[in-house]
Amino acid sequence: MTLLHLLVIFLLSALTRALMHCCTKRSRVVLTWADYLRRVAPTALSTALDIGLSNWSFLYITVSLYTMTKSSAILFILLFSLIFKLEELRMALVLVVLLIAGGLFMFTYESTQFNMEGFALVLGASFLGGIRWTLTQMLMQKAELGLQNPIDTMFHLQPLMFLGLFPLFAVFEGLPLSTSEKLFRFHEAGLLLSVVGKLSLGGFLAFGLGFSEFLLVSRTSSLTLSIAGIFKEICTLLLATHLLGDHLNLLNWVGFAVCLSGISLHVTLKAFSSKGEKESKLHKGTSSSPDLELLLRRSEAEEEEEEVVTELQH
Repeated sequence: MTLLHLLVIFLLSALTRALMHCCTKRSRVVLTWADYLRRVAPTALSTALDIGLSNWSFLYITVSLYTMTKSSAILFILLFSLIFKLEELRMALVLVVLLIAGGLFMFTYESTQFNMEGFALVLGASFLGGIRWTLTQMLMQKAELGLQNPIDTMFHLQPLMFLGLFPLFAVFEGLPLSTSEKLFRFHEAGLLLSVVGKLSLGGFLAFGLGFSEFLLVSRTSSLTLSIAGIFKEICTLLLATHLLGDHLNLLNWVGFAVCLSGISLHVTLKAFSSKGEKESKLHKGTSSSPDLELLLRRSEAEEEEEEVVTELQH
């Protein structure tokens, strides 16, 4: 299913790039093989392994334990953001991460069957997720590569992601799908079209989700994306409790409040940070105008002197 989603995303990205080229008459960016393998390949492979290990873990653990363990991804994202100097170490930032990670753990905490193999898979996926989104931010915010547009980024990532996931697909899903009567050994064409249509619909939704994620990373940071993803997980779990009748105890609700406080703190800090950056830019602009005016006056004076010297020589 994941491979089909990747194929749909690639085709939609290619179609969108072609439409943008026809409308704007501008050629879209195409990386050289050297830049593609050196810059894009690490991001694509880490993304493929993150997705593959996450899906693989569901064979061994429950959704609750998965969510509890996957909440550690925000810690890895913060770690790699500090290593690659994408974020500055601030106590407020550390407090935000601890509030969100601890609150999500309390919100999803319940007595559940623990499986060491599944836990290790999710923890590995969280570690790779930290590398994945940090590299994605570096990839999209490098002006010389020209991948600021999410469509261009998805177009370049999908082929290597497909190749990275294909070995896992062949080992764990190849034989069951090849013998399934709903796909390769189908007896009714209508059933096959129905299954492929539903899977393709998931690909369209994945395209929209990927576009919004890459757009957010290009405009903000991978840490902001992770925090937005935590809010999505909370909404999913709340819907699950309402629709599936799952019970939430007092500790779960306390964790929910702690997690929301961490998200609110991050939004507040981002708002103050962006306001301070705008004020500093305006201050620099006004302070640099006299220097610019002086420089222009000097250049005009030098041109006048050169004209006088030329007239005297003639």
